[in-house]
Amino acid sequence: MSDSLLIVLPVYNEGENILNTLGQIEANIKTPHRSLIIYDFEDDSTIPVIKLFLEENKVDNVRLVKNLFGKGALNAIVTGFKSAGDDDIILVSMADLSDDLTIVDGMFEKIQQGYDIVCGSRYMKGGQHIGGPKLKKMLSRMAGVTLHLFTGMPTHDISNSFKMYRNSIVNDIKIESRGGFEIGMEIVVKSYLKGRKITEIPSVWRDRVAGESHFKLAKWAPGYLHWYFYALLGNLKKNLLA
Repeated sequence: MSDSLLIVLPVYNEGENILNTLGQIEANIKTPHRSLIIYDFEDDSTIPVIKLFLEENKVDNVRLVKNLFGKGALNAIVTGFKSAGDDDIILVSMADLSDDLTIVDGMFEKIQQGYDIVCGSRYMKGGQHIGGPKLKKMLSRMAGVTLHLFTGMPTHDISNSFKMYRNSIVNDIKIESRGGFEIGMEIVVKSYLKGRKITEIPSVWRDRVAGESHFKLAKWAPGYLHWYFYALLGNLKKNLLA
């Protein structure tokens, strides 16, 4: 069983946030880890900041990686998965300081206990969603809570991208998502229907303090809806065949 953690950080002009993010990773995560900063284009403001950081600091656990599959968050996350080994444990986190890095060691402990996926959960007891668009918050909460209620999905927060995976589990799934961050929802839904062990830990999400959000609700909502109904239908079929 792997005793190290690979942190996948998709970036899009995160020059204002990235050093603070790396500082928070080092301050809060005691589990041995390395970070992949995955960018789309050479003019990304993140790149010169990281290159200077690497020149000035002797660190071997931070690496810049060009998106291998085209632009966008989904392709950046897939690049992270493909850059990892089968035995790696992977955390997908945003580079804007919105995710709760204080729970990462607890998530890793759950993986070591035998879970395949650990979800950071804003909507279970002890979790919080602070700031951000109210409509986005309402829809994500409704999706997570209703799927938990209707299907027994072992998380109240299916849409949160802040998740930890065994890469061997991800490699066992054919990724069909074509949009944005719904890839995390797809992986959890398909893993649940395959009988994988999934759990959640309460997480506090805070809206970014610098830079501009690149979440596009209107563009990506159809993808989330697709996997929502895929989960409902798949669970129904699973129960009928049981």
